Amino acid sequence: MKLALLTIGLLALAFAGIAIKIWGKKDGKFAGTCASQNPYLNKDGEACGFCGKRPDEQECKRDTMPELQ
Repeated sequence: MKLALLTIGLLALAFAGIAIKIWGKKDGKFAGTCASQNPYLNKDGEACGFCGKRPDEQECKRDTMPELQ
C-alpha cells in the first residue's frame, strides 16, 4: 500500500511540475524544442522534420507556416 501511495505521489509531483512549467512560459512557447537544436540527435545538421528549421537558425518556422495557422 505504501508503494502505491508513493508511486501516485511521485506521479502527481511530476505532473504538477510540468503544469507549472507550461503555465510559467510566456505564450506557452518553449525555447529549443526542435530536434535540430540538439547536437546529439542531429549530428548531420539536418533541418527539423516538423517545421524545417536548420540548426543555424534561431526561430522555429512553425509560426510562419500557413498550413499550421
